[in-house]
Amino acid sequence: MAADDDLTRSAEEQTRSEQELARRLREAHRRVRVLPAPPEVKQRLAKRLLAICDAAKHDVPHAAARLESFLISLDDLVSDTGSAGNIAEGD
Repeated sequence: MAADDDLTRSAEEQTRSEQELARRLREAHRRVRVLPAPPEVKQRLAKRLLAICDAAKHDVPHAAARLESFLISLDDLVSDTGSAGNIAEGD
């Protein structure tokens, strides 16, 4: 019975990591969608996200690592745009 507990715990941990990856992928898609960038840039980023989603079907840890790298690149892109994230006073 103890072995069954280990298998169940492992499956639950895997499910949590898959759910966390799914949440982070949704957030990344949202960030790309609202990014103040030319359509060509958004299209390139969306294609990268689709490749990460495809990888997630086969290898969750690898997809999570690729997503982390993607998010770092996205943060760099947003900080380079200068106006990204600026909100007019009073809004």
